Amino acid sequence: MGLSLNIDMSSTAFIEALPVIDFVAQILGKDVMSRPLSDANRIKIKKALRGVKVEVTHRENVRRKYRISGVTAQPTHELIFPIDDQMNMKSVVEYFKEMYGFTIQQSHLPCLMVGNQKKANYLPMEACKIVEGQRYTKRLNEKQITSLLKVTCQRPREKEMDILQTVHQNGYDQDPYAKEFGINISEKLTSVEARVLPAPWLKYHDAGKEKECLPQVGQWNMVNKKVINGGKVSHWACINFSRSVQETTARGFCQELAQMCQISGMEFNSEPVLPIYSARPDQVAKALKHVYNVALHKLKGKELELLLAILPDNNGALYGDIKRICETDLGLISQCCLTKHVFKISKQYLANVSLKINVKMGGRNTVLVDALSWRIPLVSDIPTIIFGADVTHPETGEDSSPSIAAVVASQDWPEVTKYAGLVCAQAHRQELIQDLYKTWHDPQRGTVTGGMVRELLISFRKATGQKPQRIIFYRDGVSEGQFYQVLLYELDAIRKACASLEPNYQPPVTFVVVQKRHHTRLFANNHKDRSSMDKSGNILPGTVVDSKICHPTEFDFYLCSHAGIQGTSRPAHYHVLWDENNFSADEMQTLTNNLCYTYARCTRSVSVVPPAYYAHLAAFRARFY
Repeated sequence: MGLSLNIDMSSTAFIEALPVIDFVAQILGKDVMSRPLSDANRIKIKKALRGVKVEVTHRENVRRKYRISGVTAQPTHELIFPIDDQMNMKSVVEYFKEMYGFTIQQSHLPCLMVGNQKKANYLPMEACKIVEGQRYTKRLNEKQITSLLKVTCQRPREKEMDILQTVHQNGYDQDPYAKEFGINISEKLTSVEARVLPAPWLKYHDAGKEKECLPQVGQWNMVNKKVINGGKVSHWACINFSRSVQETTARGFCQELAQMCQISGMEFNSEPVLPIYSARPDQVAKALKHVYNVALHKLKGKELELLLAILPDNNGALYGDIKRICETDLGLISQCCLTKHVFKISKQYLANVSLKINVKMGGRNTVLVDALSWRIPLVSDIPTIIFGADVTHPETGEDSSPSIAAVVASQDWPEVTKYAGLVCAQAHRQELIQDLYKTWHDPQRGTVTGGMVRELLISFRKATGQKPQRIIFYRDGVSEGQFYQVLLYELDAIRKACASLEPNYQPPVTFVVVQKRHHTRLFANNHKDRSSMDKSGNILPGTVVDSKICHPTEFDFYLCSHAGIQGTSRPAHYHVLWDENNFSADEMQTLTNNLCYTYARCTRSVSVVPPAYYAHLAAFRARFY
């Protein structure tokens, strides 16, 4: 459609313009006026304040601004500094009294260090106020995220009206620069043609009343259905980390969950290996190892297959610690449940948890009917492997943490619903995945080849008995400026991984970038026509747009594969950068949409193709390690 203007509403958190002492009290959640800070609290304050701009308040009409570089190790009353070249010293308390007539009241607190690290200036906390209008770039806690979402979450109709109002307020028709260049901007949204792809039929086990299911508006449930391949859990245990949950309540919850797993089609032992074990959250490693070892002894060398963990609703680092210890120390599958769900047992919650457990135990919840009847174009005809890849980067301000790359790949064919994943740490904020393919020299074996793509191709062959004859690679999280850099590097790595397995082994590759961080929003043309929207007022799941707002020559499309729950749905933008399999637009869109119904852990279509989503989850989880 030529030149277009993209307008959307963005939201972020800002640091409240408070006196620094009040800010410190909020961070620590207590009064800081009475006693000196502990080392742990001082480090906490240093992390929270580093990089923040403050203005001084002790100099009447002078409001000079500084950026905080750190916090002193000593309290203010112990701080001295040289006042001349002869190294004559003066205390900070005396200096402020003599120079500005300012008496420091909270001299037990450390000073702020501002300016250059080599020649730091000291400012008392009580003489500083945070400058307003500063974005908060660090990670928000769960309570803050909930508050932000409540404020910013808008229904599609409200969001559309806000955007139109913004365009009107901007008054482009009066803008001198727009006039100078002869640019006219319409006050109406662009109207685009869209198609709604049909939902795929899903296959469940023949033992259930409903053997097949057609999702309605992106959703379905497990009533009268059994998972197509049920996992088996003979030996399990439960640890209760929540003080408010009594043992009888925890036991009742575990029995209900075990029963739901059985109803869903799993072989699940009703009784745990040992009674429910209660432990404090700060004793997590000790508790996990104790339960693991007691079970090992009781089972005479057989290992626990599943650990249930009941967590407090606000559990801080506990969830990450459990996953890290279970998955990297004990080799144990775990399922965490929050206290609020234990008290308010709902059948829907138990059904969702049972689906998660089934997949973790090697089962499959559902498969596409078209996959079983060999009717998926360019997947069913020859053995096909579907990859998903993503890189997560450390949050802003983390200067040394590595970036984490994750790659997952389907391990069954023709069903393409079961995935295996690998993760790898790499250089800080490096977007190219370094370990897709690698070689290194071993003193005994000589040149050794490896890498994540190679390992997953090998595991596909072991699982299916066939080597992949086609590769579809969904790559998440690449910005437009890096498209071709990522394509050149990663496509080359995929080719080398294939060639390392067998000479002349080069299956055709389709390389698709998946983007969720963009500002294109799609609204129903008529908000009064309920048949063109889901319950939340969003466009219908399966809506695809591939003209007018897409690239004029390249192969890309917007697909909203999920039903909205709250707020305005964000369509995923799929950009096919390389295609040796000659997908038509309809074939690629239908495959991508149908895969979004195979997400293994819920009964709703998801917003982005599952291989890419699994890769994102794997990379996120690996941060705990």
